[in-house]
Amino acid sequence: MTVLRAEALRVRRGSLEILRGVDLSVCAGRVLAVLGPSGAGKSTLFRTLVGDLPPSHGRVLLDERDITRAPLWARARLGIGYVPQTPSVLWDLTVAENIATYAALARVTAEVARTRADELSLGALFEVRARALSGGERRRLELLRALLSNPKVLVLDEPLSGLDPAGAASVARVLRARAEQGMGILLADHRVGEALALCHDAVLLADGQVELRTPAAEFAEHPAVVRRYLG
Repeated sequence: MTVLRAEALRVRRGSLEILRGVDLSVCAGRVLAVLGPSGAGKSTLFRTLVGDLPPSHGRVLLDERDITRAPLWARARLGIGYVPQTPSVLWDLTVAENIATYAALARVTAEVARTRADELSLGALFEVRARALSGGERRRLELLRALLSNPKVLVLDEPLSGLDPAGAASVARVLRARAEQGMGILLADHRVGEALALCHDAVLLADGQVELRTPAAEFAEHPAVVRRYLG
């Protein structure tokens, strides 16, 4: 079942068209990776889907409801979680204080928040201020924030950034478990091998257009991917 869909999305900045008629669907219970070269438009696509950037043309639908003109905060309330590429923690608060704030906003108990934090190996960092975290530790905290609201669909821009292999594997397990519970997950990451191991399907985005969509196991060997991206 499709939970989030883009139809003919176009985004223009001045004379430059960054997205050129993108069609994309994210299904409940599935992890979809959007992969492609730098400058292909991946972050622009994600910002448009979550309501941070208006499209020049096209539609965004959540559960078949047209949300194209809804702002980011309204889409979050409707069930779209988002972890942007740029840092988004509360720098002056400890990890515990960040989590308490996120839990209050998501209206979940401290016990639930602690369980989710343990799943992402954040328990030992509770007294550390967010500004002192490594890039991978910060990323796990940002992911926790997005997961606490239990969104219908989770949009992740570079979720594996800064993570060591063990941390990336831990995050992958958490995301696959949430997909198995019915969440739709959309991600982009430069760590292609780990992203493909995590996802069910993959899309090649190049020059602002979707070139193909394949099962993850077939993506890296596809001639178009080799020619346009991995070759």
